[in-house]
Amino acid sequence: MARTPSNMLPLGTKAPDFTLLDTISNTNKSLNDLKGAKGTVIMFICNHCPFVIHVNKMLVEIANHYSMEGVGFIAISSNDVVNYPQDSPGKMKLHAQENNYPFPYLYDETQEIAKAFDAACTPDIYVFNNALNLVYRGQLDNSRPGNGIPISGNDLKHALDCLLNNTENTNIQKPSIGCNIKWKK
Repeated sequence: MARTPSNMLPLGTKAPDFTLLDTISNTNKSLNDLKGAKGTVIMFICNHCPFVIHVNKMLVEIANHYSMEGVGFIAISSNDVVNYPQDSPGKMKLHAQENNYPFPYLYDETQEIAKAFDAACTPDIYVFNNALNLVYRGQLDNSRPGNGIPISGNDLKHALDCLLNNTENTNIQKPSIGCNIKWKK
């Protein structure tokens, strides 16, 4: 397993706009269609990454809870499906159904959106406020496959609580660690 850290896009960065194929509904969805009234979480994930598989249940749990508070959740896969066919749109849809994703699972075929976000790994997590300005980026929590630390989602939950309570997040924002995005050659 490669251990690639996220690039930590500067706080305050405006969310790059996009319209991508939602593999679940088989329709194109834009950031504007999917953003939450109070904030938006954008997660770069994929089907086969052990780091994502490790946290899938917690991502679903957090999305189910905070979406009722006005936070939108969007998952994006940007992997090269020629060399990684397990991440193809059809398999993304099955993966989303098997894991009960309560959020759209978008396919970034050109990889331009991953580049616009400076995404580097899966999972790579971004939280934007209601004006689509970046307020958090980094890890879900300190748990990694095999490190024995229980999955809590504490870093992301704290960021979302700060967002919803309109308080500054003074916690250190740590990079996510995961598999590198599978870039096209």
